Amino acid sequence: MQTAQTVLAATGYHGPPPWQWSDLATSWTAEPVVLALSVLLGGGYLLGVRRLARAGTRWQPTRTLAFLGGLLLWIWCTCSGLGVYERILFTDRAVQVVLLLMLVPLLLALGAPVSLLVEASPPARRERILRALRSGPSKLLMFPAVSTALLMAPPWLLYFTPWYEKSLSSGAWNTGLHLSLVLLGLAYFWPRLQLDPVGHEYPHLVGLFITFAEVIFDAALGIVLIYGGHIVAQHYYTALDRPWGPSLAQDQTWGGNSLWVLGDLVGLPFLCALVRRMIVQGREETAAVDAVLDAQDEARAAARAARAEARVTAGQAGPAEPEEPEGSRPWWLDDPNLKHRFGAGS
Repeated sequence: MQTAQTVLAATGYHGPPPWQWSDLATSWTAEPVVLALSVLLGGGYLLGVRRLARAGTRWQPTRTLAFLGGLLLWIWCTCSGLGVYERILFTDRAVQVVLLLMLVPLLLALGAPVSLLVEASPPARRERILRALRSGPSKLLMFPAVSTALLMAPPWLLYFTPWYEKSLSSGAWNTGLHLSLVLLGLAYFWPRLQLDPVGHEYPHLVGLFITFAEVIFDAALGIVLIYGGHIVAQHYYTALDRPWGPSLAQDQTWGGNSLWVLGDLVGLPFLCALVRRMIVQGREETAAVDAVLDAQDEARAAARAARAEARVTAGQAGPAEPEEPEGSRPWWLDDPNLKHRFGAGS
């Protein structure tokens, strides 16, 4: 029986050996741009956290873990076995696309890097950053329809334009893919999560509806790749002359299923983060309403006590102040969602 090395030597194939699951942990390559950016971004983030700590401001450790985890995942997607076989197997590239477009940006956005930058900056720079976020281009970029298009359109453009084959045959285009997918994903998750300052806030329910639409688009793309009958980048993969692994059609079928299933699974953490954000924001709004109502009650009680003390001081022994007329009864005492907080009867 011929060994794998003998088979590879007998063909014109010059790529890595047959893929194995262990390659995800044991095979490595270098993506200099991603490595350099990850080191710079990670170092800058930790420097900002340290500056806040010196100023006596506590930064949530979970945000730091999320951001650094996103950078490590970015490196793993481009430098591990996924990076080694990204130009060899359609399925490998499909998994990489989902992770770079959805999971890496989600983790980076959960780290709230813009909020960290704002809090760690001097007042003048902080105002410039906030002014840029409130600018017209920023509001346009963060408009739900625009940010959603930036997430849904790239996979379709990638697989049905020359972009995909160029990313396989050109190192510069391949690096550009590694960067652009993460940036496009950030343009989506940043305004949807609203952990960082945004130009204009939108209801979180909008994010939920958009997520369901994104699931439909993932499914549609997977179905087209699986059953469309067209082999993406067929000339490139044929010229590669890979003597091992699945056929071109089978490889694309596996890749289409990976885009479909993995895209939906990766969307679950975002849904969880979005629902958690809605709950936290709801509690914050409720606490703010309670604080306002309590302050109003205290102000009215202090005013009544002051008037009573003034009458006593003036030697007036008139009757006590009349009850509030019906028209001035606070609305929250009759609201079914609020009256229980103030002991009002049903």
